[in-house]
Amino acid sequence: MSRQFQTITLLTDRGRADEAVGVAHSIVRDIAADTRVIDLGHEVPVHDVCSGSLMLARSAPYIVPGVVVASVDPDGSAARRSIAVEVGDGAGVLMGPDNGLLASAVAVVGGSGRCREIVSEKYRLVSPGQVCAFRDVLVPAAAHVANGLDIAELGDVVEPTTLLPSTLPMPRFENEQVISEVMWIDHYGKIQLNVDCDTLAHLGDTLILSFSGRTRTATVHRSIVDIEDGQIGLAPDVHGMLAIATPQRSAAAELSLAVGTEVVIASAR
Repeated sequence: MSRQFQTITLLTDRGRADEAVGVAHSIVRDIAADTRVIDLGHEVPVHDVCSGSLMLARSAPYIVPGVVVASVDPDGSAARRSIAVEVGDGAGVLMGPDNGLLASAVAVVGGSGRCREIVSEKYRLVSPGQVCAFRDVLVPAAAHVANGLDIAELGDVVEPTTLLPSTLPMPRFENEQVISEVMWIDHYGKIQLNVDCDTLAHLGDTLILSFSGRTRTATVHRSIVDIEDGQIGLAPDVHGMLAIATPQRSAAAELSLAVGTEVVIASAR
């Protein structure tokens, strides 16, 4: 059953240097004038599907029900099928390339319902050159769905089991060590790992972090504000994942850590 949506939320790696985001707003305005566009963000690192997936999954519980368009794809506009996935028993629709970008967010909100490939010529724009999936396929389709178009009209049925899985790495366990990875570094230099407190509970509160041929000792705290000045610590961040942090300074700069760096965590006991 179709329904109208009041919002379209956009997440891309397009940046703001050119007209791409403004054109997307204008396309929505032309097709679905009463629909509000929310810019979740357009500074996903270029072509970084993993970072885009992480940002979308972290945001999913807070995004107002509606249509979400995510566009991050290093393979180009024609290399991946564009999909629309219904979530929350029809309360929302996620659209993007079938490259794992949507998978984690779909899981966070309870899994997928109906899924369609966006192929209908009726609900896309004619491109003057190479097809731009974001401009010519995803955004116009989102606007039509916001107007009340049933996603069944967009194209062929896609079995959710055939969609590419999430690109987000999972922690591994080796010889009583946890092999984690740096997932994100925020504006303040806090380093988000792909582990939570429960994952490390068996190791105790004092841990040895090994990365890039170096080691540091860090204590697990209940909150980042509990880490003492001048110390490196681990504490849950606002998303519930453990972050390496140091008060009033950038832990990423101090430790020279980057997204994708492997961090081996062991007990100091």
